[in-house]
Amino acid sequence: MAAGTAHHTSSVYIAAPEGDTGKSTVALGVLQMLCTHAARVGVFRPIARSADKPDFVVELLLAHVTADQSYEDAIGVGYDQVHADPEAAIAEIVMRYHSVAEECDAVVIVGSDYTDIASPSELNFNARIAVNLGAPVLLTVRGLHRTPDEILQLVELCRAELAVEKAHLMAVAVNRCELSDLEQVRSALAGLAEPSWVLPEVPLLTAPTMAELSDAIDGELYSGDPELLQREVLDVMVGGMTSEHILERLTDGLAVIAPADRSDVLLALVNAHEAEGFPSLAGIILNGGLLPHKSVARLVEGIKPRLPILTTHLNTYATARAAATTRGRVAAGSQRKIDTALNLVEQHIDAAELLRHIEVPIPSVMTPQLFEFQLIDRARQDRKHIVLPEGSDDRVLRAAGRVLRRGVADLTLLGNESAVRSRAAELGVDLDEARVVDPVTSEHVDEFAREYTRLRAHKGMTEERAHEFVTDISYFGTMMVHLGIADGMVSGAAHTTAHTIRPSFEIIKTQTGVSTVSSVFLMCLADRVLVYGDCAVVPDPTSQQLADIAISSAATAAQFGIEPRIAMLSYSTGESGTGADVDKVRAATALVHKRRADLLVEGPIQYDAAIEPSVASTKLPGSPVAGQATVFIFPDLNTGNNTYKAVQRSAGAVAVGPVLQGLRKPVNDLSRGALVTDIVNTVAITAIQAQGMAEEHA
Repeated sequence: MAAGTAHHTSSVYIAAPEGDTGKSTVALGVLQMLCTHAARVGVFRPIARSADKPDFVVELLLAHVTADQSYEDAIGVGYDQVHADPEAAIAEIVMRYHSVAEECDAVVIVGSDYTDIASPSELNFNARIAVNLGAPVLLTVRGLHRTPDEILQLVELCRAELAVEKAHLMAVAVNRCELSDLEQVRSALAGLAEPSWVLPEVPLLTAPTMAELSDAIDGELYSGDPELLQREVLDVMVGGMTSEHILERLTDGLAVIAPADRSDVLLALVNAHEAEGFPSLAGIILNGGLLPHKSVARLVEGIKPRLPILTTHLNTYATARAAATTRGRVAAGSQRKIDTALNLVEQHIDAAELLRHIEVPIPSVMTPQLFEFQLIDRARQDRKHIVLPEGSDDRVLRAAGRVLRRGVADLTLLGNESAVRSRAAELGVDLDEARVVDPVTSEHVDEFAREYTRLRAHKGMTEERAHEFVTDISYFGTMMVHLGIADGMVSGAAHTTAHTIRPSFEIIKTQTGVSTVSSVFLMCLADRVLVYGDCAVVPDPTSQQLADIAISSAATAAQFGIEPRIAMLSYSTGESGTGADVDKVRAATALVHKRRADLLVEGPIQYDAAIEPSVASTKLPGSPVAGQATVFIFPDLNTGNNTYKAVQRSAGAVAVGPVLQGLRKPVNDLSRGALVTDIVNTVAITAIQAQGMAEEHA
């Protein structure tokens, strides 16, 4: 553990005896595990990868830390300093590390990369650094192209080198093993005194993107969607044969190299990519410094292919060689690789055992990042089935890919299956584990129409009209939830709130004892999470509705690990004010006391008295809620909506929501400006709500 700091800081030093071990993948996964258990997690790189360019490993990890940390904070020294004076370099590293550790509860330390020197002494030097930082070592070795016995010999050699420097070997991770060798490698390492984990080779993690290939061949984008340059290239083929034989050999994620004067090949590939039943290509590279003939260029322009087409001045051999030797990186912007890496580590490294060896302290505060990490972690513990009606939206597709890769939930997307899967493939999103259902042609349409007719019979609904309703994506998704085909629904990225939740009022309806559907935002401040309600649904609630909102919000708070202490907000505190608005809040507070005597509730109360202990001691001394409220109930939508946005923008809070409450089954609405991360978080929230409802039902 780190010594000399003002508080206990946990640390782990991830070291390797060679390059290309996938150490950054392991580091990212370990960082994520720490972030689910500690409030302020940082990263430190004792020896920077390069003095000339930013260290992409540091940039990657900094995008996932929960401590307030800059790039400069995360770097120790450069290789030039190590060469010039190793002892002075270690002293500088120790000093800079402790500056980081003082601001963190845990630190992931990433050893050197063998980019400048590649000698056996580099592991020894990393061991010396680990000893000086008081950090246990997680040794990472490469299993690819090695037998289980060779891997064991390498691990034993590294153990001996670490022991010479008195470094503490905490555990061993053998990364990039052949999938068929996993069990044999585990057996070979079974005799080690330290925990050992074996991770398979995942080609996607080393696959370059089309953008990286373009850089490697000095290429230019001739045609296609620039956004699709971020798709990974899983294989490369030189299209030197006839078109029909090229078409026979196409695979998903393939990049095809061909001269620009092979018009037949170019047109065959463009059309194959668009055609149903053919693989989705990563791109086409036209080599030789040529451009397509003007007539062919006009034809391609008329087709308007989204598929990226690059041009390069290199000849066929040079282009193929550059493409074959370009190695992709798990970089800060490569979300698909990041999610794949996180899922890989989660599946193959025992988080509980790892954290036990690192001795992570129990967090005393709840940061926004820690709260979001815990949302994902809770959702994954009992996977629920969520329906996403907006399957044609790119943000929803990207979010679906992340949800599936991280194991957050099982998914059904609504839309034309061919179109949805085709666009997902273009975006590099793997939907193999998702169902895609077209509401218009689904086998459930007749069943849904009959059920909707029954539910709305009092409104004169006929089965013929019901067919029109249930083929709408919101009604179809809501009916899936109502009938138990899905556990929850998330929609609204491309549709209005009314379009999303109106079917819920008609079909799912409210929970027993609750007559009001309302919403809350989970407001993640720097050191705690608060609940604000209602900020999105009920414009001017009555006292009865305010009481419903308060009781529902308390239940939502408890479901997400927040102890409910309810403040019924008004412009006056206690008995000091009069008037219709204050009386409404006072009556609502009395109703909450009557209906739920077990809840801690105070009202009417002003915001400052509810949240600030010093104000509370003056205005409401002795109150169990004043000064320490966690659930804030606003008197109307105007106040609530403006307050949450003011706190979000002015205080830098992360607003998660709106989270709908009061329904018998979970349906949640998205903002039409929702980011991919917002959608993922909302899916996790919906899954957790479904978990809670399942427990209540059981």
